Amino acid sequence: MLLFDMDGTLIDSNRVWKDVDREFLAQRGLPYTRAYYEGVAHTIFPLAAKFTKEFCRLPESCEEIMAEWMILAKDAYAHVTVKPGVRAYLKQCKSEGRRMAVVTSSVPEHCHTALEKLDLTKYFERINFAQELGMDKKLPDVWLAAAKVHGVRPEDCTVFDDSLTACKGARAAKMRVVGVYDSFFNHDEKEMRGFCDVYIKSFEELLLPERRKR
Repeated sequence: MLLFDMDGTLIDSNRVWKDVDREFLAQRGLPYTRAYYEGVAHTIFPLAAKFTKEFCRLPESCEEIMAEWMILAKDAYAHVTVKPGVRAYLKQCKSEGRRMAVVTSSVPEHCHTALEKLDLTKYFERINFAQELGMDKKLPDVWLAAAKVHGVRPEDCTVFDDSLTACKGARAAKMRVVGVYDSFFNHDEKEMRGFCDVYIKSFEELLLPERRKR
């Protein structure tokens, strides 16, 4: 079973949240720091809001923070692009009869918008939302839950993700991990290369020779 992250792995969308974070903080006269980035970059929406409220000492409720983020993000997910080689690789895997699903920390509304707009939904059996479990993908529980819902052993799953913490969570669940390069997490590239079973700059590296020519 192949399990794919969405943001930064299948689609080029990490920049959306970087822009949202910068604008959200700037409106409050706060800087966008590495510490803040580390607190929100790898987590689900509700936990990111909780961290933001506490870290920035904001009077707004977590619900108000999330609502503002949704407004700032607007329709950005209707305009994101698929990453190089992704569509061809998904077609290749589908032609081989391989089972595929998405495991994402993304907001369901944004996820459905992007995958439907890019016509990628048809490749996946299911979209598994970490937000519905209330847990980060850095925890093996999320990955174990995904394996269970699809009726497969964790050992028979391969995870594709651009986040080092998510890859560590999948590995803790005894899954094989493929690290995917994204400029948003380029500072983790060296560690990702050493940790992951495979590390790719682009899905084009995984295409069979005859498909690379297309």
